Amino acid sequence: MRNRIQVFQGQEILVKDTAKLIGPENVVRNLEQILLKKAEIADQNIIVIDLVHMIGIITKNDPSIEIQNIGPAQTIVEVIIKKKEVSIIAFSAVWLLLFIGAAITIMNFHEDVSMRAVHQHLYKMITGKNEAKPLLIQIPYSFGLGIGMILFFNHFFRKRFNEEPSPLEVEMFNYQQDLDQYVIMNENEESTRNLDDR
Repeated sequence: MRNRIQVFQGQEILVKDTAKLIGPENVVRNLEQILLKKAEIADQNIIVIDLVHMIGIITKNDPSIEIQNIGPAQTIVEVIIKKKEVSIIAFSAVWLLLFIGAAITIMNFHEDVSMRAVHQHLYKMITGKNEAKPLLIQIPYSFGLGIGMILFFNHFFRKRFNEEPSPLEVEMFNYQQDLDQYVIMNENEESTRNLDDR
């Protein structure tokens, strides 16, 4: 079964959407067209299709089929709901807020570690002179800070420097894995059965 798929609201979810089937071609072709579920408004934005549920539907259509599972036992279906387009004003406001927030964070960090005093001390060590504003060190440091961030995140706008994922991409992947595990445990009806319902 696939880990995660995306469908639109109202779209039918077929076996071929949620799983990769291997077997005799004519049997696989028929099985792939079996309807598992239709993404409806009541489902909200996440549906978990469990292997047990899928096997039940397949064996209703053809009881002679024998199924062996390889890989995950659930597929998370993300239902895409059409959203309003973001206005330029809202985008600009958020961008400006994040830009100012990042700038204040960097300035507060530099103030906390007394970066000006460090630069003054470095300047005195190199030149032997006291300087209140050691621009010879501060200007290259500022450029180096920006270049270092670009290299660290492995992106310059849409351009990627190499195939290695950036630390941010790795963290986003780990977050997505944790989120998927949470959804599988809490949204899946097969894994959260109340024993009082018997």
